[in-house]
Amino acid sequence: MKAVICTGYGSPDVLQLHEVEKPTPKAGEVLVKIYATAVTASDCIIRGFKLPWWHPMGFMMGLVIGFSKPRNPILGLVLAGEVEAVGNAVTAFRQGDQVYGFTGTRFGCYAQYLCLPEKHQTALLPTIPGVVALKPSNMTYEEAAAIPYGCILALHALKKGRIQPGQQVLIYGASGAIGTAAVQIAKYHFGAKVTGVCGTANRELVKSLGADEVLDYTQQDSPNDGVLYDFVLDAVGKKKSSKLKLACQKALTPDGKYVSIDEGSPRPQPEDLVLLKGLIEAGHFKAIIDRCYPLESISEAHRYVDLGHKKGNVVITVTHDDTTPIIG
Repeated sequence: MKAVICTGYGSPDVLQLHEVEKPTPKAGEVLVKIYATAVTASDCIIRGFKLPWWHPMGFMMGLVIGFSKPRNPILGLVLAGEVEAVGNAVTAFRQGDQVYGFTGTRFGCYAQYLCLPEKHQTALLPTIPGVVALKPSNMTYEEAAAIPYGCILALHALKKGRIQPGQQVLIYGASGAIGTAAVQIAKYHFGAKVTGVCGTANRELVKSLGADEVLDYTQQDSPNDGVLYDFVLDAVGKKKSSKLKLACQKALTPDGKYVSIDEGSPRPQPEDLVLLKGLIEAGHFKAIIDRCYPLESISEAHRYVDLGHKKGNVVITVTHDDTTPIIG
């Protein structure tokens, strides 16, 4: 099968297309024929390994994925595809099922095939377990691949707020993969009144996702007068800031809570993907795709995500013919 191998840490040029052995499912595993994956911000961080090994976070990252190069050279956190085969004792899936999933620190999605455990497996920190479920019936594979990463991270953060219907929620960074997911989940699952923060070019996008109000960080330095929020989610993390972001951190009700996406890793459960499937099939959630690249152009996709300006998600299509050139 074809797979993109991360030959070492560095620029997107370290990603090369190779021919590797197709996996065979073991007992309790399903073999997924992958039709789409995505390049996430986390993928780019892992590929670049920009933190020095002696930095606490860099050391932890090295323990999990490897210090000199990835232990699993096939990166990729999300997938959408079809179950091609099942191992012994598999009961939840059958051949032909259309699925989507998040593989966590198992990685492996930059490939034509991947074996995944049928059942959710617990994992010790700092590793992150994977989850797989039937994909939404009203989505293409490309759309489904744009769901797990941002949604799982957004849901993980939003749950910390214990949001009640009608509460005021602000999402800073509302146009990225996590932000676009958070706006929709906060609005249509938690029933909150949502304010999204983004740049001028993305105002209409965020409004279309259900935001009751949109603030432009390039045009104003503080929230509207007198408005306090029950929950503020920083969906871009500490790497980006503005005067408006600093002001939003303080615009909280007495019991309000501020959470940054940098705070902790998600521990996804299969129920998360089932919840999202229900929202999507009910028409309350849509995938936001900025660009779509073929697997053989994944280095170009990484370069684009590295710029830090994508709207929603960057999706990779995976074909299954024999015409793709092999590098290496």
